Amino acid sequence: MENLFATDKLNDLLPRIKAFVETELYPLETVENLTKPFSKIEKVLNKKRELVKAAGLWGLQHHLTLVEFGQVSEVLAMTPLGHYVFNCQAPDIGNMELMEKHATDQLKHDWLVSLMKGETRSCFAMTEPGFAGSNPINLGTTAVKEGNYYVINGRKWFTTAADGAHFCIVMAITDPDAPPHKRASQILVSTDTEGFKVERNISIMGESGDGWLSHSEVTFTNCCVPLTNLIGTEGAGFQLAQERLGPGRIHHCMRWIGIAERAFDIMCRRAISRDMGDGQRLAEKQFVMGWIAESRAEIDAARLMVLSTAKMIDEEGAAAARNRISSIKFFTAKIMLDVVDRAIQTCGAAGLTDEFLLSFWYRHERAARIYDGADEVHKIALAKSILKKYA
Repeated sequence: MENLFATDKLNDLLPRIKAFVETELYPLETVENLTKPFSKIEKVLNKKRELVKAAGLWGLQHHLTLVEFGQVSEVLAMTPLGHYVFNCQAPDIGNMELMEKHATDQLKHDWLVSLMKGETRSCFAMTEPGFAGSNPINLGTTAVKEGNYYVINGRKWFTTAADGAHFCIVMAITDPDAPPHKRASQILVSTDTEGFKVERNISIMGESGDGWLSHSEVTFTNCCVPLTNLIGTEGAGFQLAQERLGPGRIHHCMRWIGIAERAFDIMCRRAISRDMGDGQRLAEKQFVMGWIAESRAEIDAARLMVLSTAKMIDEEGAAAARNRISSIKFFTAKIMLDVVDRAIQTCGAAGLTDEFLLSFWYRHERAARIYDGADEVHKIALAKSILKKYA
């Protein structure tokens, strides 16, 4: 299919990135590397990061439009290791974008520079176990002013990559009496601050993980940080969260499309190579042919939807694309999981094992229909917006 969103930059970059991913990262996708804790492979991946820098491919997200980077993200997502090696992994990429726009010069000097160089990692703490995570105005964590400090108390969970992170951006209530959408602020907390604690890495479908590839429960107990660690303005926490979610959902959706493409490739290769013992290949079975046809059409449709939304954000801003952002979030997540599931079914029992990438993605990506707003929340928001025109 013709790429309607190609640019001269991408015509140069994408073949180079794809070649790097296939030659340097695919060989690392062994059972040992993808089933053991992330810390066991981190040193190897950091060496690959140096190769990315030497190739002039580092920090591409800072120099490309959202449409362009979305297409880079798809290629990187062909392997579970791609985004980390290119230093554009969540939640760091979102924190970089947030701090570039809203942090003070001092915070940028102290924390952002090293993050952009890949010398440090960060995490973002918003979701809480005691409140419905789909509504970020419902928070129990507080940040109370005492002199020149915020004193933070609260409990968060599903704080991605908190294990080993150097700093955390936490969303906390700074004015409980303000209107709901202006009660919270975002504050940078060094993870070596007294009172900050990673309580545990949460087991996800039997895998707790560690380092960047983990989701943690963290607590803030009388955690004192300077008032100057505020990101943006006080009370702007919800606004900043929404601002990062627009580009963030493009990043996620294009990553899911990359996963779907790789799962699709695995499915097709298995279908062609598998002898059914009756003189036929698996690819000749009509069920499998149907899965292949549906998957191809759905992936292509999702890509066009996501990139057109990215173009709209580039040109008009995330607010103008609100409905489209809701649409692509639930549409693309479902398609990705459907393709992964079809690929597992095509591979049979082998698809459930860690001999294939499919089981890794099923464990790690089922949450796609939940985080950043559950599918149902996005569908309701979209439907309400549509129905306003008919009211």
